[in-house]
Amino acid sequence: MEKLSYFAGGRYIESETDKYNEVYNPSTGEVTALVPNCTSDEVEKVIDIAKKAYESWSRVPIVKRVQVLYKLRQLIEEHMEELTYLVAQEHGKVWDEAMGDVLKAKEGTELACSAPSLIMGESLMNASSGFDTVLYRESLGVFAGIVPFNFPAMIPMGWMTPMCVAAGNAIVLKVSSSTPRTALRFAELYKEAGLPDGVLNIITCSRKEAEIFLTHPDIKGISFVGTTAVGKHIYSVAAAHGKRVQALCEAKNHALVMKDAPIDRTAAGIINSAFGCAGERCMALPVVVAEEEIADELVAKLVELAKGLKVGPAYDKASTLGPVVNLKHKESILNWIQKGIDEGAEIVLDGRNVKVENFENGYYLGPTIFDHVSEDMTIGTTEIFGPVLCIKRVKDFEEGLAVMNRNPFANGSVIYTQNGYFAREFASRTHGGMVGVNVGIPVPVGVFPFSGHKDSFFGDLHCLGKDGIKFYTESKCVTTRWFDEDEKKNTKVNTWDGTI
Repeated sequence: MEKLSYFAGGRYIESETDKYNEVYNPSTGEVTALVPNCTSDEVEKVIDIAKKAYESWSRVPIVKRVQVLYKLRQLIEEHMEELTYLVAQEHGKVWDEAMGDVLKAKEGTELACSAPSLIMGESLMNASSGFDTVLYRESLGVFAGIVPFNFPAMIPMGWMTPMCVAAGNAIVLKVSSSTPRTALRFAELYKEAGLPDGVLNIITCSRKEAEIFLTHPDIKGISFVGTTAVGKHIYSVAAAHGKRVQALCEAKNHALVMKDAPIDRTAAGIINSAFGCAGERCMALPVVVAEEEIADELVAKLVELAKGLKVGPAYDKASTLGPVVNLKHKESILNWIQKGIDEGAEIVLDGRNVKVENFENGYYLGPTIFDHVSEDMTIGTTEIFGPVLCIKRVKDFEEGLAVMNRNPFANGSVIYTQNGYFAREFASRTHGGMVGVNVGIPVPVGVFPFSGHKDSFFGDLHCLGKDGIKFYTESKCVTTRWFDEDEKKNTKVNTWDGTI
């Protein structure tokens, strides 16, 4: 059994820990590697390595720093098949979804290549008589990235690392022990692209050791993706210790389907949004709020299309629904399905007993659909993170919007309609931070921020877009004054008091 190491200072280092976690292939249920639960001393050591690397990396001109990212982009394209297989093999996404994960990492890299223009400051000549002021954006130091299992390429290598290092910082990534291989392979590609040793470091550990990031004086900021409870904890503790935080948390995204929506096209979009990546994404669409007039027709079409999904191993390109990440998560989803039944929801499609020939030990669940889910049912309000879709029925637009806005989460929200008035009202009044009009997964391209709201996000600056460059930099204002020959001879004190 292969024992993985952590990556620091440009090389793999075998951990001194005696605690290891198993890494699974969710398509087969087989253990593929052991990943270390690194010690507190090792976490401290990696932070120190990153701090030393930052001191020299931050002095490299930004136009030279981004050359590393241009080269990395090329390497991602050259290794696309390999990286796609890694994601599929360790996470369980089907082939196209796994490739999409890698492509999102490439998109974040491309955004960071534009850092020289994004990082430019502002200036004002003669801000007061004889005084000129310039605003610069500077790097901060070492950042920590705390990464979930569900996007092993996009989140650490699209959302966190590219912009962080382009801005002149160093980063320590605490990646998921369930899906560590993809990030470790990216670290090798960064090194091949010319990133100096120690600027990017990857470690695996438990929450206990990760607590060090929240209080360590050399960690300047934390980017986190995970549950709301943990995100709140990280935000409160790290902010209390003077660190900037972006905490991207849970979601329970809803779609409002109006009676004028084209049913076939709408249902197809919902199926992709609800069951893609086996529902293991914070921009999944696990709840549909349907107008009563078309609810029966919509549910029938959703059941028909969901039955057509081919459940199978992730790396089989014919599969359209892969396994969930591990047995523990599968059991959690099964418990939620049973809870939905106990709460009184009508299960119109049951995916609990799906079998995949020759892969009987994989962590498979078929698509599951509940109808007549009411507001008092937790299955319709709490994140399940699996291939489970809930249908809520409402009488009209106003009731539907109210149902959606009562949810404490607000990552995304969607409306399916051909009515421009309702589309505009929805975009204006929904609480969702990312809004779709006839778009099931309203994640914008990387030049815009990933802008969740309410209990889906804690912090001031979102990841990606202009927010991203601001999160990884600090502003500095420099005011200058130069004297002519007559002024040089004048010994009278003459300072700017800030007035114009």
